[in-house]
Amino acid sequence: MTKGILIADSGSTKTDWLLVRPDGTYTELHTDGINPARDARAIIYNVIHQQLLPRLPLRAELQTVYFYGAGCIEPFSSNVKSVLHELMLDCRIEVESDLLGAARALCAHEPGIACILGTGANSCLYDGKKITRNTPPLGYILGDEGSGAMLGKTLLSDLFKGILPDTLRQDFNSKYKFSQADIIEHVYRKPAANAFLASFVPFIAEHRTHPAIHDMLVNAFRLFLTRNVAAYGQSAMPVHYVGGIAYQFAEELTKATTATGMIMGRILRRPIEEIAKYHCFT
Repeated sequence: MTKGILIADSGSTKTDWLLVRPDGTYTELHTDGINPARDARAIIYNVIHQQLLPRLPLRAELQTVYFYGAGCIEPFSSNVKSVLHELMLDCRIEVESDLLGAARALCAHEPGIACILGTGANSCLYDGKKITRNTPPLGYILGDEGSGAMLGKTLLSDLFKGILPDTLRQDFNSKYKFSQADIIEHVYRKPAANAFLASFVPFIAEHRTHPAIHDMLVNAFRLFLTRNVAAYGQSAMPVHYVGGIAYQFAEELTKATTATGMIMGRILRRPIEEIAKYHCFT
């Protein structure tokens, strides 16, 4: 590597940037999230121009920018490409989906099944070069099984319907002070309902050893696998995961994966370091 590369792993709330120098050293930076399916070009420009570039060392020595992000599919990704081309004139620019980034981080050049379990959820079948199949996640209302949003949704539903034990309901009420009306207001009338639902994951983590919560977690991950991953029909292929939910609940996720007869693969909290290895040693 004769010049540096810049790698971005972008979600809707935060973008992680990794500058890798020719000698292998690196600098990590963070900016607001960039999602071209949501953000206008002017917003994308402002984030990169105002938050990234003033803090980016050795910009003149960059050769390539690899940008992986949520919402980075055509036609939306064209806005990210055009902004990067405008602000980094001499660089080669590649813009790809966060799902391809996850697959490259988890599988490198080997075939496998790559899954994202964070606030949302997604999965794909990867042949070592490209994504060959993707079960549509459909978002937190129609899908996103196993995600933080879906875990929060299940928790709230089970609490208010009286399915979970009273001890858990008492712990929840003492911690959050939310009435049923408050929950309805946040979920149905305010923006970012998926993030609100996922905000209850810490409560789930605190009570993960409770049998009812443990079962809820395992069942949620089994639902993700049976409704998304099983469609690929590749029972001999390892299933890999990346994301905060996968990392935090690795024990329950492993149990669900093996219980469905699938092969447990790697779990990464975030993909960016492994994406860097993919590009630096390809």
